[in-house]
Amino acid sequence: MIPLVDYADRHERLGALFDRSASFDEEAARAARDVLAKVQERGDRPEPLAAPEEECAAAYEDADDELLAVIEEAADNVRRFHRRQLPQSWFADEGGGVILGQRVAPLERAGCYAPAGTAAYPSSVLMNVIPAQVAGVEEVVLCSPPKAEHGGRPHPLVLATAHLLGVGEVYAVGGAQAVGAMAYGTACIPGVDKIVGPGNAYVAAAKKHVFGRVDIDSIAGPSEVAVLADAGADAAYVAADLLAQAEHDPRASVLLATPSRTLAEAVRREIETQIADLNRRDTIEQALDAYGALVVTPAMDEAVALVNELAPEHLEILTADPWQTMTHVRHAGALFLGEHAPVPVGDYYAGPNHVLPTGGTARHASPLGVHSFLRRQSVVSYSEKRLEETGPRIAAFAEAEGLDAHAAAVRRRLASVD
Repeated sequence: MIPLVDYADRHERLGALFDRSASFDEEAARAARDVLAKVQERGDRPEPLAAPEEECAAAYEDADDELLAVIEEAADNVRRFHRRQLPQSWFADEGGGVILGQRVAPLERAGCYAPAGTAAYPSSVLMNVIPAQVAGVEEVVLCSPPKAEHGGRPHPLVLATAHLLGVGEVYAVGGAQAVGAMAYGTACIPGVDKIVGPGNAYVAAAKKHVFGRVDIDSIAGPSEVAVLADAGADAAYVAADLLAQAEHDPRASVLLATPSRTLAEAVRREIETQIADLNRRDTIEQALDAYGALVVTPAMDEAVALVNELAPEHLEILTADPWQTMTHVRHAGALFLGEHAPVPVGDYYAGPNHVLPTGGTARHASPLGVHSFLRRQSVVSYSEKRLEETGPRIAAFAEAEGLDAHAAAVRRRLASVD
């Protein structure tokens, strides 16, 4: 069961978390490399991979109406949130015939991966496809593993959500094979410019291997949640939120940081009570045993410091004034403020993206968003007069670096002015 840890002992208990990065073992890396090599060499298998639009439409028509309504509401929320992220091209007149600027342009083709595993993940379809569409990506590809129980096609909810979003290309292929197909291109699946979406260790290893040939969103590791709470937090809520994250994976990490030993002890009792009714109890217990902790700190300052050191994927702030507490948090993928905003609200419905940095990368990385599917192009326009004024200095700078051809490209123009 999840241990109760004093702040002074945090590194002894949490060493695995402090050292963990978004990585995978060598077996997964080797297997992914082998699959990618075969995809690059042989291309597609003979069976058709594309899920025709009529199949996606049929899945949409067969889906539960109430669930579809929820998915549509969530899609609207996600689209509205991401539209606010759109940057603009800009151009500035610097005077003297100089115009500088930035041109923002979308990628031409993006590949989204929706995992399967033991469940369907239409939420992953929303979170990966919608930002690409809002960014203006012309061609969005969706790959998801085929399921024998669904006739060798992706889960019907994945197909239905693809139809809802108007995804024109859906392929029944999963794992490292899907990553390879999207990266290298095959007879059936033309290559893409960027691959996004969660997956298992083999998907993550494959994404890392193809990075450079295509862009990727991240090397995602196991899911994480930290809860920053004071003595007034509801222990039942905290326990429920830790359990919710632990059911993802035996390697999921769950942490409570609080200056209240009374709260930590109450949360531990709640976990022992609530876990009895959960379907994924075995998975949860493994995560709690290996990567869970209830840390009691001397004061809230140390609790915040612990969170900043870990840089968790999800951070819930359950304090008397979460907005004020938030000002001291530097490192977290997504923030959930107050007792009415548990992580599932963001994972499924509110609008912000649930593809978040893991393994401590929240120190330098951001959630998936519209910016992930855009390129920035610098624009420079100089007048003859301005080049005549500044050219000698530019050429001197180039010569100082030993790049005579750079200097000559400027001096040749200066000579023609003379």
